[in-house]
Amino acid sequence: MKKIAIIMGSDSDLPVVKKAVDMLAEFGVPYEVHVFSAHRTPAEAAQFSRDARKNGFGAIIAAAGMAAHLAGAIAAGTTLPVVGIPIASGALNGVDALYATVQMPTGIPVATVAINGAANAALLCIQMLAIEDASLAEKLDAKRRADSEAVLAKNAKIEEQFA
Repeated sequence: MKKIAIIMGSDSDLPVVKKAVDMLAEFGVPYEVHVFSAHRTPAEAAQFSRDARKNGFGAIIAAAGMAAHLAGAIAAGTTLPVVGIPIASGALNGVDALYATVQMPTGIPVATVAINGAANAALLCIQMLAIEDASLAEKLDAKRRADSEAVLAKNAKIEEQFA
């Protein structure tokens, strides 16, 4: 199975990124976690993205706040799917990161999840891997069923309360 790279612009992003780590672990998807800055370690970030495919990665998650150039910088160096997580921080509380992550030029796509949407970033990568992996697809189906059952149980409780 291909592994997923999780790149953070700063270790301060870890509390958000941990949700992606936990989701990948829950599904048994191998991953690596790194800190590279598009601005402070551009050579290392570029090298990582250039080598990602040959190093066994199937997709890359890139999380950054503020200027949030990381996902685009990573995507510029690889043709692997890149999923950006805009991190809530700074004066604009993540809106700047959202715009910087989602507004990529034609030819360098970055899939972007919600601000602090690390769990969905991991699930999107898992879905990509599940295109070729039936066991992952089954796990995704099971999670969807469990999530649905949880909502229906809450609905039954509310209906009972207000009947």
